[in-house]
Amino acid sequence: QVQLVESGGGLVQAGGSLRLSCAASGRAFSTYAMGWFRQAPGKERDFVARISWSGASTAYADSVKGRFTISRDNAKNTVYLQMNSLKPEDTAVYYCAADRNRPYLGSSSAYTGPGEYDYWGQGTGVTVSS
Repeated sequence: QVQLVESGGGLVQAGGSLRLSCAASGRAFSTYAMGWFRQAPGKERDFVARISWSGASTAYADSVKGRFTISRDNAKNTVYLQMNSLKPEDTAVYYCAADRNRPYLGSSSAYTGPGEYDYWGQGTGVTVSS
């Protein structure tokens, strides 16, 4: 069992930056691929980024590619999402998630779906003002 706790959300102006953190409990964290998703009010939960267990492979949604960077520190049991050049459309609750069954990047048809992940944090809110 893994518990995930996100932090780092807040209010920022368009063009600004935020770094989200997701702290995980449990020794198995370093064996899991991790993902970030976001959910805007009234919308579905959408894939943002994924990182393999070692951090060697990453993938991003087209909407954030070139602006967001996912990384991890297995020694600290933490995954990060660095968000730059933020836009009002990035406003959402951001969730981190753990995939205990597939430690590698895998296929996009799989890892972009929330159902592929086994553990979820409670979310952290990000609001980008124009």
